[in-house]
Amino acid sequence: MTTFVDNVTLHLRAGHGGNGCVSVRREKFKPLAGPDGGNGGHGGDIILVADPQTTTLLGYHRAPHRSSANGGPGMGDHRAGANGGDLELPVPLGTVVKDRDGNELADMSEPGMRFIAAPGGQGGLGNAALSTTKRKAPGFALLGIPGYEGDVVLELKTVADVALVGYPSAGKSSLVAALSAARPKIADYPFTTLHPNLGVVQAGDVRYTIADVPGLIEGASEGKGLGLEFLRHVERCTALLHVLDCATLDPGRDPISDLDIILTELAAYPVPEGQKPLLERPQLIALNKIDVPEGRELADFVTADLEERGYRVFEISTVSHEGLRQLSFALAELVEQGRAEIAAEPPRERIVLRPSAVNEQDYTVKVEGGSYGDIYRILGVKPERWVAQTDFANDEAVGFLADRLAKLGVEERLFKAGAIAGSTVVIGKGEGIIFDWEPTLTSTAELITAPRGTDARLDGDRRRTSDERRSTYFERMDAKAEARAELEREREAGLWKDSDHTEGTAMETEER
Repeated sequence: MTTFVDNVTLHLRAGHGGNGCVSVRREKFKPLAGPDGGNGGHGGDIILVADPQTTTLLGYHRAPHRSSANGGPGMGDHRAGANGGDLELPVPLGTVVKDRDGNELADMSEPGMRFIAAPGGQGGLGNAALSTTKRKAPGFALLGIPGYEGDVVLELKTVADVALVGYPSAGKSSLVAALSAARPKIADYPFTTLHPNLGVVQAGDVRYTIADVPGLIEGASEGKGLGLEFLRHVERCTALLHVLDCATLDPGRDPISDLDIILTELAAYPVPEGQKPLLERPQLIALNKIDVPEGRELADFVTADLEERGYRVFEISTVSHEGLRQLSFALAELVEQGRAEIAAEPPRERIVLRPSAVNEQDYTVKVEGGSYGDIYRILGVKPERWVAQTDFANDEAVGFLADRLAKLGVEERLFKAGAIAGSTVVIGKGEGIIFDWEPTLTSTAELITAPRGTDARLDGDRRRTSDERRSTYFERMDAKAEARAELEREREAGLWKDSDHTEGTAMETEER
């Protein structure tokens, strides 16, 4: 059964925005008193909150799918839809939020930090909000925008002052139990510890936390054993305590060789940019299991060699608690020094949020080759949002979208990209919304593509002059006179009777 999880993929679905309402107010003697459709409510956000009381990601491992409430639809009489409630997810301190590609989005290292992992969708405007002096009674409303749907990765990095590192069965869990009130699992076989254990130590006036990292073996930085999976829990620690086993029965092992292997693995582990490498942090050595006679002899034998390397060495026993008091106060001294260094560091650069310029064109027009010619794809926040808000079953809503795109300058950008009337235009990624571009002509001067020195508009139809209209009129009158003369000759030749002539004359009179 899984008891500890430090890497979880959350599948999030933020609330969708509610649709705007199309409504017309009706009163006595005023059947059409004006639009009164309300706006749709906004969808709820999914927010990650750094909570000191939360210590594991196990709950999200068992239930990775999380969603927030949708916004309610707008109603008549100017009633807006209800906003969807936000969903707050508490995460442990030290949780790093990443996307599926491994890009870091947020580092939840301070209590109370909040990060909107999935923003909710915006509610659509009702027809009351869309009415203007020129459009007094809109017959459409805007649709709500879908909320964010996607995955985020939560990676927990334990926040502790001191990290205990060493070989499996070196006594790290026993040391945590002896120094603090924590009660980790302790057994006489390797790899008993399957997840980091935290303990709180009180040494005089100093209180600090220690983390028991699962045992490291040779090749841990390359993925052997459990070390690589849990070495990231050492990143945030101020000091390192090497726990060396002086009573091991494994052939070929001794405290000096164990320390060399552990140092090699710590040096091979890359820390994030801006943090100290693991080997440059303060380090102490604890020679454990001196309650065993052979262990005490070995500890006395290697202490001098370790001190020559510059380490401060403590001989301890987690069974008899010998040497633990001196060790705890030495660790407290290192923790205080580390905290003083952090307090002396300049404050982090503040994040400055600057709104975008009003006239900034936050969209692009890309030309893509297709089997039937070039395709012009429009990508941008505004065009894609406007398309999502449009009800394409309503012609008036489609016309409103066309007006918004024209005001944004989309037609000019399409023309500069080489689009002509009838070109295929796609708004959005993937399939998006596909349509044939029909440019809106104003002066048409910007759409002239004839060679220099010519004007295609001059080759079209033009208005006739008075002389041309007069000449055409006389030609038509002469043709009618000739037709009457021909009829008279046929009558005299006996080809048709007088009754027919009379009817023909009456019909001719009606035509005149």
